Amino acid sequence: MNEGRKVKPMITKVYEKPNIFKIDVPLPNNPLKNLNCYVVQDSGESLIVDTGFNRPECKEALLEGLGDLNVDWTKTNMFLTHLHSDHSGLAPAVMHGKQGKIYMSKNDHDYLGWILNGNRWDTFDEIYRKEGFTREQLAWLKEENPARGFEPDYYFDAITVGDGDILKVGSFAFQCIFVPGHTPGQTCLYLPEEKLMLSADHILFDITPNITSWVNIEDSLGDYLESLVKIRAFDMKTVLPAHRKNEMDVYVRIEEIIHHHLIRLEETIDALEQFPNTHATQIGSCLKWSMRGKTWDEFPLSQRWFAVGETMSHLDYLIKRGLVEKTEDEFYSYSLTDSAVACKEKLNKLWQIYA
Repeated sequence: MNEGRKVKPMITKVYEKPNIFKIDVPLPNNPLKNLNCYVVQDSGESLIVDTGFNRPECKEALLEGLGDLNVDWTKTNMFLTHLHSDHSGLAPAVMHGKQGKIYMSKNDHDYLGWILNGNRWDTFDEIYRKEGFTREQLAWLKEENPARGFEPDYYFDAITVGDGDILKVGSFAFQCIFVPGHTPGQTCLYLPEEKLMLSADHILFDITPNITSWVNIEDSLGDYLESLVKIRAFDMKTVLPAHRKNEMDVYVRIEEIIHHHLIRLEETIDALEQFPNTHATQIGSCLKWSMRGKTWDEFPLSQRWFAVGETMSHLDYLIKRGLVEKTEDEFYSYSLTDSAVACKEKLNKLWQIYA
C-alpha cells in the first residue's frame, strides 16, 4: 500500500540561538544509515553543514529538507567538515548557480582535488594489493566500495579556511577548529558563547570514527589522537555529531576513544608476535571488530577494506615510534623491533602524553 510513496525527510530542531536544524540525509546500503546535515539559521542567513552522498536519494532528501526550512539561496553558504563522500558528495550539485560559497579546510580541499583530478583510486588499489587484497577483490570493490562512486561530480571551487578562522551566520560567529586525523583536514565548528561544538566525524558517540592510512600522510592516528587532546581543552556543553546521537558526556567519550586506540595498538602488537613478517590484512584479521558475530571471512568485503585501512594507520603509528619495522617488496610486511612485552611497555610510557 505504501509502495512508491514519497517519504518526507526528517527535520529536527536541535538548538536555539542560533536556530540549528538537523536534516536526516539517508545513506543507502551503508552501515552509518544517515548523515546529520545541520542547517544553522539567523537573521535570514543559512549555513548548510555537510551534504550526503552524490546519489539521488540523498539529493532528494537534502533539497526537500532545505525547502521545508525556507532557505534563502541568496543568503546561504555551505561548510564541508571534511572530504569524505557522505559529507561532500552533493556540494557542487547543490551550490551550482547559487550566490553562496562553499567553505572547506585547505588540506581537505587540496586532497580532494588530488583524488578527483586523476584516477587516484588506482594508487590506493595498489597499496591494498600489497597489503593482502587480491586483484579480484579490488575489482569488485571498484563497483561496491561505498568510499568511491558517490564523490562530487567535479572538483569544485571553495573558500579554504584554517584553524581559528571565523564563519558568520547572521549575528553568530563560529570558530573553525582544525582536527586532522579522520581525514587530512577535518574541521569542526565551535560557538564559544554557547559552548557549542559541531564535531563532524571527529567525535562520534556510539561508534568509533574510522582512522585510516592516507597516501602522503605519515601518521594519521597520531594526528587524530593529538586532535582529540586539542578539542578536549575546549569548554563544550553541547556537541552535535555528524552521525547518530549524542547521549553521553563528551569528555568521557573522548577518553573512551583514546583508550580504544591503545587497546587496538596492543592487539596489533600481539598479532605481529603471532604472525611476524606479514601484511596488514593478516594482522587485521586478528583484531577485534564490531562485526555482529561474524567471522573475519564473513565480514562484508567493503567493511573489511575499511578495517584494513584502520589496521594500516595503527601500524604507521607504531612504525613512527620505533616499535615496528616495515619491509616493502611484492607485498608489504611488518615485524616488531622488540618482544611484544617490551613493545607494550614502551607504548604505555608513550601513551602518558594523552592522559
